[in-house]
Amino acid sequence: MTTLRTPDPPVAPPAVAARVRRRPAGRRRKSQPEAFAFLTPWLLGAVALTVGPMVVSLYLSFTDYDLFTAPKWVGFGNFAHMFTGDDRYRQSVEVTLVYVLVSVPLKLAVSLLVAMLLNTRRGGGGFYRAAFYAPSLLGASVAAALVWRALFTGGGPVNEVLAFFGWHTPSWVDDPQFSLASIVLLGVWQFGAPMVIFLAGLKQIPAELHEAAAIDGAGAFRRFRHITLPMLSPVIFFNLVMEAIHAFQAFTPAFVIGGGRGGPADADLFYTLYLFEVGFQDFRMGYASAMAWVLLVVIAIVTAIVFRTAKLWVFYDDGESTEDRK
Repeated sequence: MTTLRTPDPPVAPPAVAARVRRRPAGRRRKSQPEAFAFLTPWLLGAVALTVGPMVVSLYLSFTDYDLFTAPKWVGFGNFAHMFTGDDRYRQSVEVTLVYVLVSVPLKLAVSLLVAMLLNTRRGGGGFYRAAFYAPSLLGASVAAALVWRALFTGGGPVNEVLAFFGWHTPSWVDDPQFSLASIVLLGVWQFGAPMVIFLAGLKQIPAELHEAAAIDGAGAFRRFRHITLPMLSPVIFFNLVMEAIHAFQAFTPAFVIGGGRGGPADADLFYTLYLFEVGFQDFRMGYASAMAWVLLVVIAIVTAIVFRTAKLWVFYDDGESTEDRK
């Protein structure tokens, strides 16, 4: 009996094989100039518009500079005055910290609540998503802040509604006790962006997990605590970092609602607003540059702390924590 034998595949000559093996490396070397050519506009923009101004502002932070005369080197004098002799600076730090610590958790809580409500709807979801996302399209616009100031001013719609229910309040934007609260509400009202991200994360949670937990007798709160929150923790982590950075950089609402000078008794004196006032109204650019670098360092430290603590509460769908993935 004759056994059929499959012929061996043809073998390329050594010279041809060597050329074939060398060809990808040659193509990579040839494509490198083209890649750098396409990156050139971005590199020029990064150097001219980002890296260059940052280096200049770092130098100016150690000088006394007013835009009209040559910078005068003062070393750490700006930073010393900032931390020891500037009461309005300390007020701006307090106001900003209160705003971040109050507005960010409230915004995340409201956006998660609305996302969960939209996740349970079967009809009209697209309309409601667009309606709730619309305020975020306005962002930090002057028009939105002007409308908000009109709503919370003395005799405005908000006061009229509260008076109807027997709660008589002064003009929110003119009272030191209520002014910052109105800005916090404006920040919370623009919850559309984190809501959409939360909604996308909720749709990735398998329904079988909730069904199995319900069969085992777990109530809605226990399912939320033991299934929804752990599965949604990477999305919460992302939204927390982004919203915290945005809150530290808030400017337009404080400028418009506070009248451009920090509101009544500096109740709305945000850090960025005071930085703008020092740099572009008082023309103390050296001091303003020092303030900007302090803000950059603070944001970097806060972000690093959030990333560092993420290993304790951020989990992924494969059961690993952030620390396990390193």
